[in-house]
Amino acid sequence: MTSAIPVGDAYPYLRAASAGIRHHTRTLAPRAQHPTSAADRVHLDVLHAHVTAVHQLLDQLAEATQPAHPAAGRQLATAHTRLWQAIAAVHDAFHLLPVAEETAASTECHPERLPEGPPVLTICQRHLAAGHVVRRKTTPADLNAPAPGRTTTCSQ
Repeated sequence: MTSAIPVGDAYPYLRAASAGIRHHTRTLAPRAQHPTSAADRVHLDVLHAHVTAVHQLLDQLAEATQPAHPAAGRQLATAHTRLWQAIAAVHDAFHLLPVAEETAASTECHPERLPEGPPVLTICQRHLAAGHVVRRKTTPADLNAPAPGRTTTCSQ
């Protein structure tokens, strides 16, 4: 998907990240037909890092947009909430994937030992940090509410 809005060199890192995701999606497509290409913990950890970074960017954009354009800011805040739900699902999927018995005890989510925990728990550290932001800005009712209907239409 390309945008009709010319971006030039204004957002090179964001464009590069989007291109990387598109490339990864294309390379996974042929392999998705094979049962041996299921997601693994490393894959979900990297995906969680990417989506969490997008979540942080969306949070900053919502805060910057809200004063000048309240309706657009509210839509971005709603997107921020919905993206958090996706992040939580990726984190949960990470912990549902099987691990070798010898490493199972060291990969469980133990928030009380995160700062000194094993490197595999970086997903939990990242998730807890993002969760702190969400709890500060979002109510539990907002997190459980269904997605609102669209308020704009696109004309082709």
